[in-house]
Amino acid sequence: MDVRFVARNAVIDDELRSYMREKVSKLGKFFNRILDNQVLVSFGRGMHNVEITSNANGVIMRSEESAPDMRKAFDKALKNIERQIKRHNDYLKDRALLRTRDISFNLEGFVETEPLLPAEEEIVKTKRFPLRPMTAKEATMQMELLGHEFFLFKNVETGLVNVVYKRKNGGFGLIEPLE
Repeated sequence: MDVRFVARNAVIDDELRSYMREKVSKLGKFFNRILDNQVLVSFGRGMHNVEITSNANGVIMRSEESAPDMRKAFDKALKNIERQIKRHNDYLKDRALLRTRDISFNLEGFVETEPLLPAEEEIVKTKRFPLRPMTAKEATMQMELLGHEFFLFKNVETGLVNVVYKRKNGGFGLIEPLE
């Protein structure tokens, strides 16, 4: 299993890198479809920030935590990823999806571009990625795994691009274009 490290305004010493690699590599025992992982470490505002992203054959799981100590931030983020993997495994078992198609995006497909608008209307980040067909339920699950408020996907039932989102009063919403 591949583990990549990225450090921004921080240094990962060899001992900590070895500790992180060992712990992240053990994620495979929870879910054998994990292909690669990225550990992003940064330091800002007096806190160590650790973001762990795991790609499980297209299903992206992500956790971000902060703490005064880098190892504590890492351990908290790792615990969140383990919890997401368990929840995903339970979902797959409940829905008998173990033998179905991939249901999400490949992290390698993201491309960041430069802002195009003036500063007062500036878009600070643009992401481009391939849309994979999935059901609204699968898209909702992927949104939850990523910790996002909304999720763009191609609806397998209609063939159209849809958005699922978290509603403020609880539950989820689905945005469909008029044909």
